[in-house]
Amino acid sequence: MEQMVLTSAQKALKINLNPNIYGTFAEIGAGQETVRHFFRAGGASGTIAKAMSAYDKDFSDAIYGIESDGRYVTERRLRKMINHEYQLMENRLDRDKAPDRCYFSFANTVATINFAKTFKGHGWIGIRFQTAPEKEANEIILHVRLHENDPKHQQETIGALGVNLIYGAFTLWQDAKSLLSSLYEGVDHTAIEVDLVNFSGPDFAQVDNRLMSLQLVKNGFTDAVIFGPEGNNLLPAEILHKKNILVVRGSFRPVTKVNMDMVQKGLRQFQASKKVDPSKTVVLFEITLNNLLMDGSLDEQDFLDRADILCSIGQTVLISKFQEYYKLVDYFAQYSTLRSGLIMGMPNLQELFDEKYYRNLTGGILEAFGRLFSRDLILFVYPMLNAHGHTYHAADAEVHPRFKPIFDYLLHNKRIRDIEEFDPSILHIFSREVLQKIRSGEEGWEQCLPLYVDQIIKEKGLFGYKTELRPAL
Repeated sequence: MEQMVLTSAQKALKINLNPNIYGTFAEIGAGQETVRHFFRAGGASGTIAKAMSAYDKDFSDAIYGIESDGRYVTERRLRKMINHEYQLMENRLDRDKAPDRCYFSFANTVATINFAKTFKGHGWIGIRFQTAPEKEANEIILHVRLHENDPKHQQETIGALGVNLIYGAFTLWQDAKSLLSSLYEGVDHTAIEVDLVNFSGPDFAQVDNRLMSLQLVKNGFTDAVIFGPEGNNLLPAEILHKKNILVVRGSFRPVTKVNMDMVQKGLRQFQASKKVDPSKTVVLFEITLNNLLMDGSLDEQDFLDRADILCSIGQTVLISKFQEYYKLVDYFAQYSTLRSGLIMGMPNLQELFDEKYYRNLTGGILEAFGRLFSRDLILFVYPMLNAHGHTYHAADAEVHPRFKPIFDYLLHNKRIRDIEEFDPSILHIFSREVLQKIRSGEEGWEQCLPLYVDQIIKEKGLFGYKTELRPAL
């Protein structure tokens, strides 16, 4: 039997009626929309220690300090808010009077849509909370992008999401995935986008935030997420804003010498361009959700195996739902108009000109290519060996005669370029063959991988590697 989803009012009332939940609300930029639900539900005096909105910047600075960048809608500001307010709870309240109380501080800092409607708005939302009086506090931090065109509706959406976060924190903290899914209860998916989430604290010690990022894409809460070499989730807007973006798409199952040669040689050519600033270049290893679902279902361990390898060799990872490249380029265009690049192998280049991927577009492949190359975009193509052992380059791609003039035009104008100075000795390496060798215990797979990657696979038992399958010495 399907469980009934509670409304915001019902969730607020259930929290208010729990005598052991007590905390503060600090909301900046979108009104006191979250705490309003708790006041209206009744019984708020048992839950709310304080509610405030430091709208004036001088007041805000006096309470939380001045930010070095002068910005107010930032993760740093949000963390200052929840930490400051939580500390006040600890300092000002006598635990002896209510020994069973679990404290919380909820905060948001939001910029809603501007008057000209040229900026839709975004915000940071977070909660610091206890699950037992004697425990250290946990934190859940979200970044949201607002998509509605009416500030009133945006405020209402922020309020509902805030209620869901508070209710989820106290009722679903033992199941982070369910907590994440509950954020959109009673909230229109098209109204707001959650593009970053980070769980921390003693009760979330076993939660892998990369996996939580993957859930955001899988659940349709956002189109893409990014995490860094340390495994921490990163805000796409901060990573990509006004940057030269270079992307390589692959399965990375596992990452091979070919993958690394593609990136190293492709990056060298990309940065040699006068339109590319090496100090503002971001390199992303992209895995599509479609790739992760190739076997029919999402294998979380397989995803984490790939993530562990890429993070261990210092790479930044993008998980996206963009099967078509033009959608990926459209996504980057939200953040940067500077030159970008896509690194791909010959098979991907040939697939790019397959019209079956563009049947959903009114203008078909011409519309897709218009969206791709209306941007300052370069395709860097890595060669491959054919069945006869000959090296194929971009000009050798098999393209339908109907699209050959487009292909020739892009090649002539250097929008499609060969990756030069590649290593011909590794062209025989394919990830799927390496994976099979790892799983079967066959010899020789170590030589196909970058330095130390084989050791990581063995030490952590990644990709199905088992010590009992190791060949006898």
